[in-house]
Amino acid sequence: MSDPFSAALRALETAGATFGDLRKEDRRAFAVRMANGQVESVNEMRRSGWGVRAFVDGAWGYASGTSGKASDLVAAAKRATAIAKANAAAGVPKTRLRGIPTGTKTYRAAVRIEPADIGGEEKVALAGELCTALAGERIASTLGFYNEAEQRCELANTAGGRRTWREVRVRLGAQAIAQEGDRQEMAIEIKDASAGWEFIKTLDPVAFGREMGQEARERLRAIKPPAGLQTVILDPDASGLLAHEVMGHASEGDEIVKRRSFLSTVVGKRVGSSLVTMFDDGTLPGGHGTIPVDSEGTPAHKTTIIDRGVYQGYMQSLETAGSLKVRPTGNGRAQDFGRRVWVRMTNTYFAPGRDAKDDILADTKDGILTKGWISGMEDIVGGGFQAVTQSGFLVQDGEIAQRVRGMTLTGKALAILKSVDRVSKEFAMQGGTCGKGEADDYVPVGTGGPYMRAKVVVGGG
Repeated sequence: MSDPFSAALRALETAGATFGDLRKEDRRAFAVRMANGQVESVNEMRRSGWGVRAFVDGAWGYASGTSGKASDLVAAAKRATAIAKANAAAGVPKTRLRGIPTGTKTYRAAVRIEPADIGGEEKVALAGELCTALAGERIASTLGFYNEAEQRCELANTAGGRRTWREVRVRLGAQAIAQEGDRQEMAIEIKDASAGWEFIKTLDPVAFGREMGQEARERLRAIKPPAGLQTVILDPDASGLLAHEVMGHASEGDEIVKRRSFLSTVVGKRVGSSLVTMFDDGTLPGGHGTIPVDSEGTPAHKTTIIDRGVYQGYMQSLETAGSLKVRPTGNGRAQDFGRRVWVRMTNTYFAPGRDAKDDILADTKDGILTKGWISGMEDIVGGGFQAVTQSGFLVQDGEIAQRVRGMTLTGKALAILKSVDRVSKEFAMQGGTCGKGEADDYVPVGTGGPYMRAKVVVGGG
């Protein structure tokens, strides 16, 4: 551990912090954006800095900076401790941390081809190839983009814990807008992974672009979906939204400590049919939300949220684990070195079942199959589900029929989960970012699941 770190840790203890840690980050990102066949932007970003935390009598103090001087880190450690003491004096609830990381460990990223070793010209050409493939009859607008992000982290705490790790992510996205008269329809999809350029090499940008262009054109023929309570086969995007926006956010330990979540008193109770199992899994190979450790140095976990319909427990940081007297689950995450740690999801999903998707369709006399997502809304207090899909299909007498427009899905999350009667073995994940807190701190996450048949209120279109 570098001398500036050691000096800052000693300063934390001398200033009176009962616990403290220091996290250093070096970040690099590269992004290409192509719109309608033209380069819209090519950006590379590098940023380095550190954040120090102090814990005193149940309260935190934070300080951060970009200077690598030992004197600046020591001053920040003293400042963070003073802030923590002031917050404690203001009367925050007393709590103790639990499961503080100790020992030394280094984690290596599972990357075979470093994205940084691939020239920018090749990345621009990739986005251009994708954007060109999107174009075609009735396509009014195209967008292709490529992003990569890398971060190197070093963490040390006053309990003797030492962690170094690296995270690497890549994304390729396509969007097409089709137009016929005054009507426009959009199709968008993103392929991503915690991986290197080797993941991009598995993709066919021409096939991907053509598929999205054709998808947008087909949506021009879509009709309005039937409204009201319907039998709905949620695709992996829609089931992932249900997992993330409602059950996931409401399962974050800080919401439980605050008694804000509708799930605060349901551990051990049935919240879904016996076909419903749900995880938050920071260890999922390739998942966009996969991490080696969280921002506190706790190793990533696969946390069972629901097991065969019965609610099991919550995601935890060091602080919420202490408040609830459980173990931390590796969900203490910060957007970057200058932001605070919140309890955050990693990869949150419903587990696959045993049915084939085609068998679920064949067993559905009258229903709707969703396809793609646009947005979702969290309701951790009331447990309501609301999501907007890109498109869908009517299902009639066991077969896919007319395409329908994007729709709004609503209902109480637990009522939907208790109505689940078929779950597919087919399973898919998609990555994105999730915001939380007053400043909307964002971290990379993954969502997904199988096809799930349930009763859902349908509207819009």
